[in-house]
Amino acid sequence: MEIRITTKQILIVLYIIAWLFFVGLSIDAGGFIVNTVIAMWFKPAAASQFWRQADMSALYAHDRGHFLSVAVLVCIAAVLKALLFYLIIKMIHDKKLDLSKPFNEGMRRFITTAAFLAIGIGFFAAWGARETARFVKLGVKMPSLETLLLGGADVWLFMGVILFVIAQIFKRGIEIQSENDLTV
Repeated sequence: MEIRITTKQILIVLYIIAWLFFVGLSIDAGGFIVNTVIAMWFKPAAASQFWRQADMSALYAHDRGHFLSVAVLVCIAAVLKALLFYLIIKMIHDKKLDLSKPFNEGMRRFITTAAFLAIGIGFFAAWGARETARFVKLGVKMPSLETLLLGGADVWLFMGVILFVIAQIFKRGIEIQSENDLTV
């Protein structure tokens, strides 16, 4: 008995996985945002048990403005990650993935937007990592990049560039497909 897995089944599994990632990333983004607001304006002690048990109290004690800048960079990167998975969910849900005509404008826009989101994640994660390293050099005890979800900036930038190249290939595929439709 041969089990045959169809593209439709794979897309359903990917849709469920994308939802799981989206929910988790949204919780992380919301947690970082809420903890930043609480630490900055209501309860400074919250910086010692920041989201994901990151102890940012040394940075808070060093300078509240720097604490806010690093927290904002973490929040932006987290929100962009959640947006990327929302984009994937929306694309699968709206059935913009037309496998009979894969080179279409909707798919090109999706890939281009995903590329820019990935580059944005990489940019803000690298910026946050650079700021974190700067404070470590100043002797401020900082949580790890993985705890702050700032690790892997180079991978996000690399993925963004690859997606951007694929978007350009899709753009050219759309042009060729249009030319072929006109010649028929």
